[in-house]
Amino acid sequence: MNFILRGSVCYSKSPTELVTLEKGYVVCKDNVCEGVYTEIPEAYKAYPVKDCGERIIIPGMADLHTHAPQYTFRGLGMDKELLDWLNAYTFPEEAKYEDEGYARQAYQKFASDLKQTTTTRACIFGTIHPHSTEILMEQLEATGLITYVGKVNMDQNAPDYLCESSAAESVIATEKWINTVQSKFKNTKPMITPRFVPSCSGELLEKLHDVQEKYQLPVQSHLSENMGEIQLVQELFPQSSCYADVYHQYGLIDKECKTVMAHCVYCSEEEMKLLKENQVYVAHCPESNANLASGIAPIRKYMEHHIPIGLGSDVAAGSKLSIFYAMQDAIVMSKMRWRLVDNSLAPLTFEEAFYLATKGGGSFFGKVGSFEPGYEFDAVILDDKNLETLLQLSIKERAERMMYLADDRNIVGKYVAGKEV
Repeated sequence: MNFILRGSVCYSKSPTELVTLEKGYVVCKDNVCEGVYTEIPEAYKAYPVKDCGERIIIPGMADLHTHAPQYTFRGLGMDKELLDWLNAYTFPEEAKYEDEGYARQAYQKFASDLKQTTTTRACIFGTIHPHSTEILMEQLEATGLITYVGKVNMDQNAPDYLCESSAAESVIATEKWINTVQSKFKNTKPMITPRFVPSCSGELLEKLHDVQEKYQLPVQSHLSENMGEIQLVQELFPQSSCYADVYHQYGLIDKECKTVMAHCVYCSEEEMKLLKENQVYVAHCPESNANLASGIAPIRKYMEHHIPIGLGSDVAAGSKLSIFYAMQDAIVMSKMRWRLVDNSLAPLTFEEAFYLATKGGGSFFGKVGSFEPGYEFDAVILDDKNLETLLQLSIKERAERMMYLADDRNIVGKYVAGKEV
């Protein structure tokens, strides 16, 4: 599609370079951004123009980690740590998705609410149930968003009612699901999803690597979220040198495999080296890490190591789908780490948080998350007129206030790969 948006433009070129332009023109040609201009270039004079007035136009945001089946119980169990919370809330709820009627009702709500946020791209966990995960993909496809979705794999250390009978059966179900869905949807694609190391045998991890290689699919999982979890991993895989080394040994952290790992709160120097060498994405989920008392990820250190990073809502350990909240929590938690843990790591700035939410996380999906030429045209139009102030604010200051004060009512337009949704 070819068109132009006119308004108050705001986008990232780098973690430190935020570009803003009053009365700017953002040009979309064949679903790709051609650039941002003060005047419409002659080559695009015939394109229709949508005048957004003083509204703010930003790139769409990426959610690199969330759990669709957990959306039903967000806000519950926040007095527990990870492993206890999984057993008390997560596993009993996810078992309900064996009922496809329940799954359809729950996933309709999740997909509808996700569409109302600034998110245009997402990596999403389903459950172990192939048919219900296909229903999730159907609901997401209808939103127009671009997503990766995973049928979860787990064959140990889970309740009997939510544990697959064997590694072989888990992989057979996963391959059947992949073959059913990989050509069924345009915008919603499958992803290899071992829940986390404690719930997966070595045999299962090995077989999932074979499936990943066969179908050339990306991988998502969890890494070094909680101290108890890390200790359990070491007990289960004593031959590994660290948590990330388990994934590495089984080929799920590898240069040839596009992988995103959620949390990474306690990554050692060895793990950081593995993440950097294999360009594994860290999905930083600051609210979740606070709610489950997991800790504060050293995001500044990961940025200094040039490890790719984006943000995740991590519902339901995170209570909200909006990446605006993930941005503000990332800044707040980095301040707490700087003040209380390590004053050598400076807190995140607004510019850096905005970059992580857009271009940083968006890059997992390709050239996504900016209005630089050649980037897929994901855009969100924000109206802040209800956030009244007597101050004369710059576009950056208005965008910063949106991060702290906005809700779904402030989102008045949304485009994904050039198409209005």
